[in-house]
Amino acid sequence: MTDPIDLPAHPRILVVALRRLGDVLLTTPLIRSLRRAWPLAKIDILVFSDTAAILDGNPDIDDVLHIPQRASLAESLSLAARLWRGYDLAVTTQAGDRPTFLAAIAGRRRVGPVDNRLIGWIKQLLLDRHVPMSEGVHRVEDVLSLARVLGIAPVAEVVCPRAAAPRPEALPAGPYAVIHAAPMFRYKQWHAEGWRAVASHLAGQGIAVVASGGPGEAERRYLDAIWRDTGVRRLDGKLSWPVLTATLAGARVFVGPDTSVTHLAAASGCPTVALFGPTDPRLWGPWPASGLATPWEATAATAQQRGNVWLPQNPLPCQPCQHEGCLRQLQSYSRCLDELAAEPVIAAVNSALASGGLAKIRPTPPFPDVVNPPR
Repeated sequence: MTDPIDLPAHPRILVVALRRLGDVLLTTPLIRSLRRAWPLAKIDILVFSDTAAILDGNPDIDDVLHIPQRASLAESLSLAARLWRGYDLAVTTQAGDRPTFLAAIAGRRRVGPVDNRLIGWIKQLLLDRHVPMSEGVHRVEDVLSLARVLGIAPVAEVVCPRAAAPRPEALPAGPYAVIHAAPMFRYKQWHAEGWRAVASHLAGQGIAVVASGGPGEAERRYLDAIWRDTGVRRLDGKLSWPVLTATLAGARVFVGPDTSVTHLAAASGCPTVALFGPTDPRLWGPWPASGLATPWEATAATAQQRGNVWLPQNPLPCQPCQHEGCLRQLQSYSRCLDELAAEPVIAAVNSALASGGLAKIRPTPPFPDVVNPPR
C-alpha cells in the first residue's frame, strides 16, 4: 500500500469536483474516506453553483465552495485569490485544465488524475501524487483510486444530503412509490406510455405514486404531458435534496432513468429500479446502499440486481453505446429506450416490491425543510 501522504495533525483539505449533479454525489465516497483518515481535518469541496445543494447536510464536509459553470474572468480571479495556498492538501477528481489548475494553486500538496497524453505529463509536474486516467472502471472506484494514492483506506459509501425537520404533509399517509420520469437530457428519456403503465400497476397494488422532478418550466411541461389525467401526486419542484432523500428512503420503491435522483435513491437504501439505455452501467450503474460487491454487466436480457437496485434494459446489439443517443447529441432519441416495453420494467418493480424493503440497510433519515428544489 502507498505510504500515507504527510499532513499536519489538523489539516485543511480541498476536494475539487467541477462536474454534474450525479458525478458530485458519486464523489462523496472519496470525501468520506478523507474524513475517516483525518477526522480532525477541515474538509471543503469546490463545485459548480448548480450542484452545491446535493451536498446539503453532508456530515463529512465543512464548507461547500462554488463557482458558476461559465465563470467570468473576475469571478475566476477572485476564486484563485481566495484559494491561494489555503490548504495543506488539494485533491482534484478530474484531469481537466481548470480543476487541475485550481488544485495546484490551492494546495501545498496536490493530488489528482492525469491523461495519458503530453498535457498529462505536464500536469504531473503540478501534482505531488497522481493516478492515470482509468477506463472501464465504475465512477466510484475511479474516485477511490485517489484515496489509495493518498495512502488511506477507501470507503465505498455514497453519502446522501440530509438535515432534520418534520415530514412533509404532502406525502401520502400510507405506502407510496416515487417515480422520477424526467432526466436532464432527451436521450435518457423513456416513453410516456411506459411511465403511465408503471404508475397504473403500482396504484393497482394499493401503492400511491409520487412524482418527483425539478422546478424548470420545460420539465414541468414534460411531466404535465406524462401525468395528465392520472392519480399521481405531483411533488416535482417542491422538494429540497435532503427532503427528497428522506422521501426516497421511506418509499416502497423508486423508478427512474439514468439521472442523479436515481443515484440518490440507490444510496438512500430505497428499492430502486433504474432504466438504463445508452449509458454503460459498468461505469455509471447506481451504487447500492450496501456497496457493489459484483460489478454491473454491460447488458442483460433480464433485469440485473445488485443490492437494493434492479436495472432493466432493452438488450439491443448496440447497447450500451456510451453515445448521447442514436444521433449523438443531447436532444437525440435513443432506440433502446424508445423500444423498451413496460413489461420488463414492471417485472423489475415487482421484484423490488417483493424485497419488502429488506435491501435497505440504513434507517430513514429525518425530514428537512422544503426549500431549494433540486434541478
